[in-house]
Amino acid sequence: MALNPPLRDWAGKTVWLVGASSGIGQACADLIHAQGATVFVSARKAAQLDAWVAAHPGADAQGRPRAVALPLDVTDRRALQLASDAIAERGPLDLVVYCAGYYLPVDAQSYSLEEMLRHEQVNYVGALYLLEAVLPHLKQQAAAGQGGHLSLVSSVAGFRGLPKSLAYGPTKAALINLAEALYLDLRALGLGVSVVNPGFVETPLTAQNDFRMPALITPEVAAREMLAGWARGDFELHFPKRFTRWLKFLRLLPYRLYFPLIRKFTGL
Repeated sequence: MALNPPLRDWAGKTVWLVGASSGIGQACADLIHAQGATVFVSARKAAQLDAWVAAHPGADAQGRPRAVALPLDVTDRRALQLASDAIAERGPLDLVVYCAGYYLPVDAQSYSLEEMLRHEQVNYVGALYLLEAVLPHLKQQAAAGQGGHLSLVSSVAGFRGLPKSLAYGPTKAALINLAEALYLDLRALGLGVSVVNPGFVETPLTAQNDFRMPALITPEVAAREMLAGWARGDFELHFPKRFTRWLKFLRLLPYRLYFPLIRKFTGL
């Protein structure tokens, strides 16, 4: 059973991807733009966004470009508000995706409050700033019967505590909980909400890992999985399932079994 209104037929739709200068965000931007949508891309790296726009020509029915760069830092509350307002002037937002992320392996032996707070600001607080900026527009759209969908990119690292994920994991767990609460609040308005929980994806962030990453996939594969999940109307999009189903099983185990198994499989 679909938990959200299915998102498909991208021609003529408007999408805002926050965190789209590389990785999953950029791969989604590529795929959605190729299917006819107008795509706004945001991230700190303006040069990379401009290069993406230059490589994606095309105009909508009104002659406006279908690829638009809006550089910003997700920790800048006002910048997100200004960008949201600018996009809303073009018309309804069909999909907003928060895929900005920061990751550095951290454990208790290398504890750094600065790193803990940096993860919190980028991975979680930035999402809160985005909600403040877009929710009024989305609710206004919903009242006019135009719908809209909000998707938060979390991670399987948010399922349970994992080694070297002292800073990253809690922020992703917070996003999962946030998406669940948003779904309960917004579904009755006709708005879609989803959470994306990928396994290991080949990105600049995971390139820092010094351990074998099982079932590693490319950003392009991740993007295809996400579009398929939105088309089905899923709430949770998790992939690759040969890996994520295993982690979902571990999520159910009591701690007396979970902790020894994690130590055994990770060697940490």
